[in-house]
Amino acid sequence: MEPKETKPLTNLSRRNFIKNTGTAALAFSIVPRFTLGGAGFIAPSDTVYIAGIGVGGKGTSDLAGFSKNPHARIIILCDVDDRQALESKKNFPKARYYKDFRVMLDKEHKGIDAVSVSTPDHTHAVAAMAAMERNKHVYVQKPLTYSIYEARMLTEAAKKFRVVTQMGTQYASSDHVRQAKEMVDAGLIGDVTHVQAWTNRPVWPQGIPTPTGKYNIPKELDWDLWLGPAKHIEYNPAYLPFNWRGWWNFGTGALGDMACHIMDPAFRILPIDYPSEVECSSTTAWSGFFEEARYTDSCPASSIIHLKFPRKDGKGDIEFTWMDGGLLPKRPEELGSDEMLGDEDGGYLLIGTKGKLMGDYNLAPVLLPASRMKEDILPKQTIPRIPGAEAGHYTQWVEACMKGYGNMELSSPFEYAGPMTEAVLMGNLALRSYAMRGADDKGYPGRKKLLWDAKNMKITNFDEANQFVKREYRSGWRL
Repeated sequence: MEPKETKPLTNLSRRNFIKNTGTAALAFSIVPRFTLGGAGFIAPSDTVYIAGIGVGGKGTSDLAGFSKNPHARIIILCDVDDRQALESKKNFPKARYYKDFRVMLDKEHKGIDAVSVSTPDHTHAVAAMAAMERNKHVYVQKPLTYSIYEARMLTEAAKKFRVVTQMGTQYASSDHVRQAKEMVDAGLIGDVTHVQAWTNRPVWPQGIPTPTGKYNIPKELDWDLWLGPAKHIEYNPAYLPFNWRGWWNFGTGALGDMACHIMDPAFRILPIDYPSEVECSSTTAWSGFFEEARYTDSCPASSIIHLKFPRKDGKGDIEFTWMDGGLLPKRPEELGSDEMLGDEDGGYLLIGTKGKLMGDYNLAPVLLPASRMKEDILPKQTIPRIPGAEAGHYTQWVEACMKGYGNMELSSPFEYAGPMTEAVLMGNLALRSYAMRGADDKGYPGRKKLLWDAKNMKITNFDEANQFVKREYRSGWRL
């Protein structure tokens, strides 16, 4: 918590600058740079003042990405762990520092235009919503939220508050995904009927027992703030700063980490949004044939998710299979015996009526067999590219904040990222249901197909699964 004598920033944000000056004082809304500071000067009305919530780890690179834009200025840093904040403090020595984002927003909301959220998954939604309620533009790391319900609420809030939003999936701004869309739109693989996607994640511990032992909380860490809205548990160094991803109380596992990247091409290219059904299987959900389920606090070491998506154009369904933990789909017959399936991080395969298209996070799309890339007439570029590609994902958001809500197209606004996140998290709902006893009459794990009513956010044939649609927050926290 900040000391009582802390005073809020007094700089003029772009929004407040325009509001405070008014047309009576100025004949134009943007002050000419030459009248204020000479060549290269960025006027207050041309500056996006940004606060970072969660400034260690990925937050460090996120803030560095924004700061490369001359119109962006990082003015506030907020992190519950002083150790994690060290590098960002060094990078932005003039920025004010807080531990509690709620205190920061209450005190500093008049001085900031936008907020970047790079906390662990379980805090994404509460931080983003608190910023949007104060009419701040938001950039939120993937996955957009911890729960399906939160994703729906943030999607609706972005429209309600008319703020510029972006999910931190840099791949969504790459040339690769745009090239893949052009190839599919040109009819090179016909109508897509099946999608397969996979990843090598997790590269952190999953499928393990809950850690035990009593440890002293480091003096630099506010453990209660780190827990945020999550269920209270005792501090253990096994959870942070990185391995929180593998624990259901804080993270969303391999799906949350990589599916928002690798599943993105399918959502961007195909006419799908919400699935109608899901089923799964996973390792480490059970330790024995008729024993109690174990390791249910930890995400599974590997899993397979099967989703069905009704096409929005009414032309049937698209079957979608996700694999993680090193599991792979069968190699396509068109792929040479020495050719790699995807790349080391994973990949995706779009299977159509006239062919197949393979790609990945770092892999340009390839028609199969690869010889088609030379033999077929590839489409000309029709989709504008993002300058700087993945690095431009940050600049795109900053520039959109300058222009205001609805005045610039973004790669992953919440209206797109929200439904995709819901679909990704549907896999986790299935996994957590799978680990439950009593999912069928024989008392085996949840080996049943779950039917999803997307409009009402409800599983219609297994009510026990609905506990994973929305979580209960600890006292003092709200969405």
